[in-house]
Amino acid sequence: MTVAPSLSTYDPAVVLDFLLFGVTLACVAIFHRHTLAVALTGLGAIIVKKLFWDGFDEGAGLSGLFAHFAHEWVLLANLFLLLVGFALLARHFEASRIPDWMPAILPDDWRGAFVLLVLIFVISSFLDNIAGALIGATVAGHVFKNRVRVGYLAAIVAAANAGGAGSVIGDTTTTMLWIGGVSPLSLLNAYVAAVAAFFVFAIPASLAQHKYAPIVKDAPRDLSISFRYLVVVIIVLAAAIAANVGAHLLDAHVLDKIPLIGLAVAAAHILAAPFARPDLSVIPGAARGALFLLALVSAASMMPVKSLWVPSWETTFGLGFFSAVFDNIPLTALAMKQDNYDWALLAYAVGFGGSMIWFGSSAGVAVAGLMREARSSVRWLREGCFVAVAYVVGFFLMLALLGWNPESIASNDAS
Repeated sequence: MTVAPSLSTYDPAVVLDFLLFGVTLACVAIFHRHTLAVALTGLGAIIVKKLFWDGFDEGAGLSGLFAHFAHEWVLLANLFLLLVGFALLARHFEASRIPDWMPAILPDDWRGAFVLLVLIFVISSFLDNIAGALIGATVAGHVFKNRVRVGYLAAIVAAANAGGAGSVIGDTTTTMLWIGGVSPLSLLNAYVAAVAAFFVFAIPASLAQHKYAPIVKDAPRDLSISFRYLVVVIIVLAAAIAANVGAHLLDAHVLDKIPLIGLAVAAAHILAAPFARPDLSVIPGAARGALFLLALVSAASMMPVKSLWVPSWETTFGLGFFSAVFDNIPLTALAMKQDNYDWALLAYAVGFGGSMIWFGSSAGVAVAGLMREARSSVRWLREGCFVAVAYVVGFFLMLALLGWNPESIASNDAS
């Protein structure tokens, strides 16, 4: 097993970087009612430290700061546009009244909660996992009459992340690997772990939710589906998929230059506005949630993680836990620079691992923006402890069945 380097081998500036980032994450967990302020304060402290001490990878002083964000702005803009755009999408989906219709078709015992998680898993395999999680949380709020356990919200996020783990259009990290040269067929192997993990967390989560608040079967008698809102949902999702797939087929490098997917979602909303008026009241809350995630991603991008440990299954296993607090996008980029990982196992680890804490994935942040009770890290860890167990079970089952299969790729992220 590879031995990790000790922090004592680093200079004080490096140790302080990780200390500031760690304190920020700890304060997010403790002061969950003030997450945006905590995240911005932590980011500010890290920026001030780098401005006046050791500088950025791109250079010292303000020029280094500007150069750093010139490199990161596409990712940040995409995340912001997607989080806000999919929050509007969730409200359109709610306005379509399909969530009100769901109790009539879902089983009325714990299996109803389980089937809903299955649907989220499937949806997230061909949609962005943020959209899958938000749609699932919206439906859950209706079928359980707004009495949703935080543990079940953790399961919703885990189902969305698991569903996207083996699909190159289901998660930003898998899209990055596809663009970098990893075969979509090889990434499908991640579903070996993802499906196993799903059953481990979905069954206890569904049983606990049913005990807490069973599905209310009676749908409104005067229920009428609003197809214009449903059409808008389909248009926005189609725009996101078309931008993702089309960019790769035509010129994959365009995704590194402009926030194409986020812009496509925003454009679809604007064009559809005359047809179905959006609920603009959700934008302030969604924007705050997006800014919180952007602050954490920005802080993580400034960490002096020049390289990861030597690629191995042990390293990959650890990255799953690391991704619960360290955004999986920069982790994936660093792994691609190193090369020689088992990419399917890595996709599962960093994709599903972020489900263990609500701010460990963009899907979790989106759901916490929709249902604020999810921001309690203590409740997420206590009620959703089965997600961590599921991660371990899925990882080692895949390792036992398929082994460790490192593959070298010519990473387009090396620049």
